[in-house]
Amino acid sequence: MKRAVALLAMAPFLLSGSKAMTAPAAPIDLSHYTLTFAEDFNDLSVSAWGDGHSRWIAHTPWAGDFGDAAFADPEPGFPFTVKDGVLRIEARKNAKGTWFSGLLSAVDPKDRGFCQQYGYFEARMKLPPGPGVWPSFWLIGRDKSKGSAEIDVMEYYGRDDSHIVSTWHVWKSQFGQPNEGERSVISVPPGSLSAQFHTYGVEVTPSEVHFYLDRRESWHAPAPPSYSSCFYPLVDLALGSGWPIKDTPEPSYLWVDYIHVYQRKPD
Repeated sequence: MKRAVALLAMAPFLLSGSKAMTAPAAPIDLSHYTLTFAEDFNDLSVSAWGDGHSRWIAHTPWAGDFGDAAFADPEPGFPFTVKDGVLRIEARKNAKGTWFSGLLSAVDPKDRGFCQQYGYFEARMKLPPGPGVWPSFWLIGRDKSKGSAEIDVMEYYGRDDSHIVSTWHVWKSQFGQPNEGERSVISVPPGSLSAQFHTYGVEVTPSEVHFYLDRRESWHAPAPPSYSSCFYPLVDLALGSGWPIKDTPEPSYLWVDYIHVYQRKPD
């Protein structure tokens, strides 16, 4: 499961390949889709572990922190604040010098929450600058019978502001089988992702997984059998991933304008 992970930096054997974005593709046409989940962050419904009412929880449902900042229970003003329809996730040290930050998951440990089979998942975000930051927008499959399905729509390593990484995973080690996955390293103008908002999306179909940056396809891959599961979204500002955080700016902020999910209309 994810980020059992500073694994992406430390265990590249999990990934079967690396692809770079080539010529710009046509933008995705969302007129062929119906909006099924709209989080516009006009307010924030979040609890630490799920109270049966909140839309989000502040931890992974399997209680697996990762990276070099602990994910904090929500409290007034930290790690989440909402203003003018934008969520701010903050990473900072406490009085003892320990880093804390924030994560949101749409499903809680009792499997309550939003989960959708197939469709287009998108977040609009402005990323934090500086070494050591590790923001991500990702999906987890609810059905674990064929392996734990994970789609990293985007991961950003602040040590290098000239690219993002998109990855598909199937974690099968619990069955005594090799983990599967493939990644794409997508080049961007240096500093551009921290200078303004961009959209990061993925479309999951029965046969393929298509990744998008600013609604233009960056790459695609065949969908493994476990991707027939419904997926739920997560977003976080982690630190580290095997890279030093001694020069990470404090505080650091991830800005999230929205998280939307769409279902393709019948042809």
